[in-house]
Amino acid sequence: MRLLIQDLTKSFRRGVATLDVLAGLNLAAAPGEFVSVLGPSGCGKSTLFNLIVGLLQPDAGHIRVDGLPIDGNTSTFAYMQQKDLLLPWRTVLGNVLLGPEIEGRPRAEAREEAMQLLDQLGLKDFERSYPAQLSGGMRQRAALVRTLLLKKEMLLLDEPFGALDAMTRAVMQSILLDIWQQWRQTILLITHDVDEALLFSDRIYVLTARPATVKEEVAVPLPRPRSITDMALMQLKSRLLATLQAEMLNVFE
Repeated sequence: MRLLIQDLTKSFRRGVATLDVLAGLNLAAAPGEFVSVLGPSGCGKSTLFNLIVGLLQPDAGHIRVDGLPIDGNTSTFAYMQQKDLLLPWRTVLGNVLLGPEIEGRPRAEAREEAMQLLDQLGLKDFERSYPAQLSGGMRQRAALVRTLLLKKEMLLLDEPFGALDAMTRAVMQSILLDIWQQWRQTILLITHDVDEALLFSDRIYVLTARPATVKEEVAVPLPRPRSITDMALMQLKSRLLATLQAEMLNVFE
């Protein structure tokens, strides 16, 4: 599945004032590609995802999938937000099966797939537990299983591991990379973690301060698995950090 975003523009009204968030943003993701989006806090990264999935409508520009405008049809995407958003009154298994239930898929088949993924992500013995009984990392793993069970061709991941401690985040990153290499879905990841973007991505987009457009597009043509201590990766990291630092200074001007 190929995603193409052209000249995307979005503003919000705040009383008599206008807040310009996106300004002619262009971005693409090829089938099976892992693409990350970096940028200063508040520059419009989450707004971009909300436009892709149809929660917001753009003021101008186009979002196309395989050459066709999405026109409100967002069934192609699975969207994992920063918070796990698990329903507290449903068990782990009940939460991850929510998507298949809504889509009317056979419960027995969906349950078998869910149990396989829960096992793969270390949650096999917690399918009857409720969200309040889980750690933050376990809740995020359950949210990832729920996202994967939607079986969409493109995953939109909005800082899914940002609130986790370093060790749990590293485990989740490894799990996600293994699953992506197995399934080869198209993934678009928002992250503030430059190392995370470099370890995952085929390409990285760096956005400007608000109103956001693309400041730089960086290819990462290195084999996986990668080490952040690799010299080539360290050089790319220095380049990305310099670009981000310059844009952060613009935020405070």
